[in-house]
Amino acid sequence: MEIKVINRYLKVSPRKVRLVAGLVRGIDVEPALVQLQFSKKDAALPVAKLIKSAMANAVENHKLKKDNLFVKEIKVDGGPITYRWMPRAYGRATPLRKKSSHLTVILGERVPTEMKEKKKTENKKDDMVKVNDLDELKGMDMEEKPGDHEKREDKTRTHKGFAKRIFSRKSGSK
Repeated sequence: MEIKVINRYLKVSPRKVRLVAGLVRGIDVEPALVQLQFSKKDAALPVAKLIKSAMANAVENHKLKKDNLFVKEIKVDGGPITYRWMPRAYGRATPLRKKSSHLTVILGERVPTEMKEKKKTENKKDDMVKVNDLDELKGMDMEEKPGDHEKREDKTRTHKGFAKRIFSRKSGSK
């Protein structure tokens, strides 16, 4: 099972966040959080918060074990850029681009846990009607008329017509 969490409009440049994301990609959740805790980068705090959030979702909502989770994928995309101007000498202005980023974390399991499919299949088996019951229902609903039996015998296929349909060619002879 995969748990996906997204943080949008993070007010940090994507280039700076990608440096931090590379530290934790592919490792278990607990060592990843320790790695981020001792990182000097400012982008480590939002990445750690997002991983903690994904871990909490996995434990609470999906009943997964904390020790079994790892950072399967972490992706940083660029967000919208805010344009500002800064006054400079001689009446000039310099453009400032304030970048933002979208951060996506996907947690996976090292060892897949058993799904509750057994219960689902048991319920489906109970809901299904047996084939024999369907035959009985058809026999009860439909009353056979005397002429119907004769029509069915006429529709039986002959060997020649059957072979003709299968082995017909596109060249024109049917």
